[in-house]
Amino acid sequence: MALSDRLFRRWQQDGERQSVFGEILDWMLMPLLLIWPLSVILIQGVANSIADDPYDKALAESAQAIAGLVHVRDGRVKVDIPPQARSVLQRDELDAVYFQVLGFRNELVAGEVAIRWVEPPLRIDFGKAYFRDDEIHSEPVRVAYLYLQPLPDREPILLQVAETRNKRNALSSRIISGVTLPQFAVIPLAVLLVWFGLSRGIAPLNRLSGAIRRRLPTDLSPIPTAGVPEEVKPVIRAFNDMMARLEQNLQAQQRFIGDAAHQMRTPLTGLKMQTELALTETDPENMRILLRQILESTDRAARLINQLLALARAEASHEKTHATEKVDIEALAREATLEWLPAAMAKRIDLGFEGTGWPLQVSGNPLLLRELVVNLIDNAVKYTQDGGRVTVRARATEFAVLEVEDNGPGIPDNERDLIFERFYRVLGNEAPGSGLGLAIVREIAELHRGSVQLKPGPDGRGTLAQAVFPRRRFTVATLLAQQPEKFQPTL
Repeated sequence: MALSDRLFRRWQQDGERQSVFGEILDWMLMPLLLIWPLSVILIQGVANSIADDPYDKALAESAQAIAGLVHVRDGRVKVDIPPQARSVLQRDELDAVYFQVLGFRNELVAGEVAIRWVEPPLRIDFGKAYFRDDEIHSEPVRVAYLYLQPLPDREPILLQVAETRNKRNALSSRIISGVTLPQFAVIPLAVLLVWFGLSRGIAPLNRLSGAIRRRLPTDLSPIPTAGVPEEVKPVIRAFNDMMARLEQNLQAQQRFIGDAAHQMRTPLTGLKMQTELALTETDPENMRILLRQILESTDRAARLINQLLALARAEASHEKTHATEKVDIEALAREATLEWLPAAMAKRIDLGFEGTGWPLQVSGNPLLLRELVVNLIDNAVKYTQDGGRVTVRARATEFAVLEVEDNGPGIPDNERDLIFERFYRVLGNEAPGSGLGLAIVREIAELHRGSVQLKPGPDGRGTLAQAVFPRRRFTVATLLAQQPEKFQPTL
């Protein structure tokens, strides 16, 4: 396949990619193959110029010799050319030679009428030979012409000598052949040398690919950059970064499996014991108590499983690369607050919501952001005493801010950072829980390029959980399309 065809196919088929070796070889040989015809054209021009020089000089000498035979007698121009000289002028070995002498009124005095008259220059240098290319009888010729002024008060005499180009073309062809023929041997040799040089140049890449293929599937250690070409080192570093992220994902999966197995063992053991007791119980009232305990244990186990799945989803790499969408975090927090009203009312907790009244948009995964809000409200309601107060708040600053404030017992200063660790429980707290809620909140916040922190309440009591996210801007036109009722005129 020709090089042009290969390049055309590569440009037309975006999915097809060549090897580095083929890519470099193409881009090295393509300029060479394009420059070679141009060099032949340039060589031809230079060869024609070189061939013209000696023959132009001989043609000018012939014109000067004829000029010496021109004289004026009785006011008329005469040319006395001996017969021997006339025969030489008619034809030499390869070319035909023509001459022409035009008088004061451009009348033909002697020679060939077929040589065309030429316009004299503005400033004539008498006796100097000028040159031009022309045709005689449809055959290319080289013309040397000069002007004579034997009488100062009369018009100049035009003398022209023309010669066909056979000798010149033969000399030019010999020059071109002498230059281009060696190129037919040099170009294949250059191709072989380029091939050999590229083969040696990519040898480190072949050794590197062999070393990678010989690795065990479980070997995620960094690839050494020693001995690797400088151009490839950024690729190796990026590959090592990817391997490090892959190892972190694998460690997260192993940690999740270990945590899930550890945490599920306790509720399952409790369920088994409670079920065994219920099977041996004959008193209906005691059996009802045991069944209620089994139901509560089942609810806690289901909640634990849901939190473990949420944590795994937040850590999963495919979620991190999943396409995001616009999420109104204020509307999401308002809906979650309404859903938690029954649980808050069961503990006589004053659960309220404060918002901006406008969309507060962020880019993210709505399911994960909802899980974040639910976990913050769940923690606040769960750990706030009966008759307490919990406020969910959405604020718009340069960022989108979500706050959940309670007046519960609060968290000691030395435990505010530890509380985000998995399965960590504040000492002395008897509320049921798995210790995964805030760990899930932190994972989801970091996934959305946000942050979360715990602060004391404004009056020094309770806890203020604050999540901050990058905010999406919107125009009034967008808001009008989403919530047209805000702009309806009142009657």
